[in-house]
Amino acid sequence: METPSQQPPAKKKETRGRKPKPKEDKTEAHSASKTKKAQQQQQQQQQHSVDEKYTQWKSLVPVLYDWLANHNLVWPSLSCRWGPQLEQATYKNRQRLYLSEQTDGTVPNTLVIANCEVVKRRVAAAEHISQFNEEARSPFVKKYKTIIHPGEVNRIRELPQNTQIVATHTDSPDVLIWDVEAQPNRHAVNGATNSRPDLILTGHQDNAEFALAMCPTEPYVLSGGKDKTVVLWSIQDHIAASTTDPAATKSPGSGGSIIKPEGGNEKIADGPSVAPRGVYQGHEDTVEDVAFCPTSSQEFCSVGDDSCLILWDARVGFSPAVKVEKAHDGDLHCVDWNPHDDNLILTGSADHSVRMFDRRNLTSGGVGAPIYKFVSHTAAVLCVQWSPDKSSVFGSSAEDGLLNIWDYEKVSKKERTSKNSTSPPGLFFQHAGHRDKVVDFHWNASDPWTVVSVSDDCDTTGGGGTLQIWRMSDLIYRPEEEVLEELEKFKSHVISCAKP
Repeated sequence: METPSQQPPAKKKETRGRKPKPKEDKTEAHSASKTKKAQQQQQQQQQHSVDEKYTQWKSLVPVLYDWLANHNLVWPSLSCRWGPQLEQATYKNRQRLYLSEQTDGTVPNTLVIANCEVVKRRVAAAEHISQFNEEARSPFVKKYKTIIHPGEVNRIRELPQNTQIVATHTDSPDVLIWDVEAQPNRHAVNGATNSRPDLILTGHQDNAEFALAMCPTEPYVLSGGKDKTVVLWSIQDHIAASTTDPAATKSPGSGGSIIKPEGGNEKIADGPSVAPRGVYQGHEDTVEDVAFCPTSSQEFCSVGDDSCLILWDARVGFSPAVKVEKAHDGDLHCVDWNPHDDNLILTGSADHSVRMFDRRNLTSGGVGAPIYKFVSHTAAVLCVQWSPDKSSVFGSSAEDGLLNIWDYEKVSKKERTSKNSTSPPGLFFQHAGHRDKVVDFHWNASDPWTVVSVSDDCDTTGGGGTLQIWRMSDLIYRPEEEVLEELEKFKSHVISCAKP
């Protein structure tokens, strides 16, 4: 990706789990100086530990991974998402990848559309995937288009019915909708004007920065914000409005898009806007994440800094259908609804844990009653997501720099057979390729067991980020009987080849 000349380090963004430092009292300057020195020593020790663990992880890459690509980012990206698959070839597939560039203001913030070459299973040689330079860009990731975004991109989500339509959150009350194929490619230089969003979703009364979801069954968008509300829109409402407008005309590049241009409406300089279908109130603090029920566009859930998980049903009103108090022992940062079993909901929290709830039995004694608590992370959990490939598998990423892959079916089995094991029940893979907080990841629905993940490396390198695309070895997730049978065949083959 293009690098600005003499670029200063990227600035830090006060993201969830990272609290601003209090102002220093002058009367305590001497004490503060000692404290600062102790903190620096502690940070150096922590960095040494991180580097040591990373070196150990890198040595195991040829054993643990079927494929891995490491891509150094000049600017941090707080989100990464897969777009549509473009091409299938013999040894690799080509696919869109969405990420962002969160800059320090010397150049504009951008939404980046990249082309990614995804190497197919059992194609990459072991020695090749481990020989990467952490400071280099990957040959598998190429920038395709740049959209100059009005403000930092905090969250990106794609529309399942048409993945070239994406929604973005920035530090504002609005949700921005982009048709990335129709948008012109821009050159991100200082002073460049912002790209014009295809649609602006209004309705929040305060900034909505992180909570964002797209409905799997209808072109609906869901958002949560600092105004403590959850807001629902339908992109179809804009289509209906534009088709009844006699002045509406089709603009070049809009063919096939579900977003229709609003011709003749010159008063909307920043793009046509859509009002919400509903504003839902029930949280008592900032809403941090939202998710749709995979089988219903009218049911959704939200989590927030009030430690609550709330289920909503748009058919029965704007108040909570079910409110789960004390779902965690801290702020809730993320939530995901199982696409294979709509009774199961995952939550992740500042209390370092991931919890799984069954919506048929959410509470006990007035507080949250999860089916199970998954404990392994040592810092705030920032993202959880169910796997599209197996109904019991999910991932969780956190500020500890780890991306854990869990299988809840293994929980009871492990508790029965390995009571003295040091590995947490259900945890069967740990991606340790990032050296700072893993702010987002996304399973690839087009390429089984393939994940893209991104870390904000400001704390360790002073700027930039790391994007990794990876797939664990299939010997790790396949049924044990299959794996043992294959290894036995391999053993027999080796023995036969070794005979004189």
